Amino acid sequence: MGKGMQTMRPVTKPTKQRKMLFQAPDHIRYKLFAAPLSSELKATHAVRALPVRSGDSVRIVRGDRKGFEGKISRVDRKEYRIYIEGLTREKVDGTTVFAPVHPSKVMITRLNLDDKWRKKILERKKIASKKIEKVAEIAEIAEKPAKEVVEIKEAVVEEKPPKRRARKKAVKKPRAEKVEEKAEEAEKKEKPKAKKKRTKRKAAKKTEGET
Repeated sequence: MGKGMQTMRPVTKPTKQRKMLFQAPDHIRYKLFAAPLSSELKATHAVRALPVRSGDSVRIVRGDRKGFEGKISRVDRKEYRIYIEGLTREKVDGTTVFAPVHPSKVMITRLNLDDKWRKKILERKKIASKKIEKVAEIAEIAEKPAKEVVEIKEAVVEEKPPKRRARKKAVKKPRAEKVEEKAEEAEKKEKPKAKKKRTKRKAAKKTEGET
C-alpha cells in the first residue's frame, strides 16, 4: 500500500464514538434516524427499516410512553429526536410542550409517500432484497445434494450393527469318557516314578607309550 492510502480502523473509545456522533454530517445523521417497519409494511414493500420523516405514523415500542401511536410533526436532526402529535408533557410553570422521542424507540406503521424520491428508494430496496433472496435460494439448491448424500451415508452407518466376534463352542465329551480320564489320572498319580539308573562310562586311560 502507498503512503497516501490509510486503513480505517473501528473506533472503540467512547469519547471518540460520541465525538463522531455529535460531529456527524447530515447524510450520516439521516441514516441514524432509521426505524423498523411494521409487519404489514414489511410484507408490502419488502423492506425492514427506513429513516423516519415528518408525516409518518409511528408507534412507541419502548419506554414510559409505550403503545402511544401518532403522526410525526417534527424531526430534530441536531438533537437526534422526533416529536409526535399528541405526545406532550407539562412544565413546572404549567405550559405544555412536545415530548422528544429517540427514533430507535418507535416503529413505523404508515409511510408518507408524498416524496417521489422516497418511492424510488423503496423500489430500489425491494429489487435488491429480491436479488438477495434468489441468490440464497440458488445456494440452498446447490447445498442440498451434498447434504442429502451426507445424510444417507450417516443413515447407512447407523443401520449397520456392530460386528461381534463368534465364540468357539467347547465340544462336550460324554460322561463315560470323563470318568475314564479321571481314573487314568488317579492311577498315574498313585504309581511311583521308577528311577533310571545311570550307566557309568569307563574312561579309557591313555598310557604314555600309546601312540
